[in-house]
Amino acid sequence: MQKLLIFTDLHLLPKGETLIGLDPGARLAQGLAHATERHPDAARIILTGDLTHNADPAEYAQLRGILDTLSIPVALMVGNHDRRAPMLAEIPQTPTTSQGFVQQVIDLGDHRLILLDTLNEAAADTHSGLLCEARLEWLEERLAEAPDKRCVLFTHHPVFATGFKGMDWIGLKSIPELSALLGRHRNVVQVISGHIHRTIQGTINGIPAAIFKSPCHQMPMALGYQDPRLSVAEPGAYGIVLLTDDGIVIHTEDFTLPDLDSTLYD
Repeated sequence: MQKLLIFTDLHLLPKGETLIGLDPGARLAQGLAHATERHPDAARIILTGDLTHNADPAEYAQLRGILDTLSIPVALMVGNHDRRAPMLAEIPQTPTTSQGFVQQVIDLGDHRLILLDTLNEAAADTHSGLLCEARLEWLEERLAEAPDKRCVLFTHHPVFATGFKGMDWIGLKSIPELSALLGRHRNVVQVISGHIHRTIQGTINGIPAAIFKSPCHQMPMALGYQDPRLSVAEPGAYGIVLLTDDGIVIHTEDFTLPDLDSTLYD
């Protein structure tokens, strides 16, 4: 069994600044400390985009400082609040494709992790996601070369409509193309995303898809609202993904809740 720790939608700000009264850097540091103390056997920590709030070099420098303290390998992705140039300038070891997209493959035994770049810097609304022809071709090649591996895809933008009208409006615009591609390759067993700041389960072309909450602020349960900027100070969280011989097991940990004493119940 392999274990992954998933952090999404960090929204780091310059030190001292807050979002709805929360300090994103402090929340991330708290979450990482919680996760690495309880799960030191994790094979990877994956940060699935929106690493910063403004894509400012100082925000990426703060992230680099936090990551430098970790002993577990970390893989980075970009989200709609990120920009590739300042991120790669501060964290240049991040893998990219020949076209400059922040994408990579991680093989862990019988599983292949495929981290995709859904950032659309040219979007008129600046926040919707895209998998262009070049990124889809890259994905198809990575799937085709590993027919016997169980592949797990990671995207920032979710691969299904969630019912949150505002967030779906700034969602992934390439869902039909991705779904068709996945229909040609039956070795994908799970998709994992962020962007919504809620724990949600769905599917794409019959494949399970999961969305995790943020370590900072969350989307309130406001289905049908058009505004994508709604936020609430619910508990910060990260995801735990277990890659087992029998399938994928997914947990979520609300790390800002008080610890409970270990007790046995009669």
